[in-house]
Amino acid sequence: NADMSEKTQQDSVECATQALEKYIEKDTATRIKEFNKKHNPTWHCIVGRNFGSYVTRETKHFIYFYLGQVAILF
Repeated sequence: NADMSEKTQQDSVECATQALEKYIEKDTATRIKEFNKKHNPTWHCIVGRNFGSYVTRETKHFIYFYLGQVAILF
């Protein structure tokens, strides 16, 4: 589920994939903050296996996806 440009979607998936490959799962969300450097403003990131969410967001600044069994919400 996404509300952002195709390019930003691709960047978010690449960033999350690299973070999951390099770091243990509990550190992944903080490492994904590298995304902030490329795509201002400040982004929040949630990484986990069993969570629900209800968020208010800025238009064109949302993505929720899975990499394997890990859910990622920007």
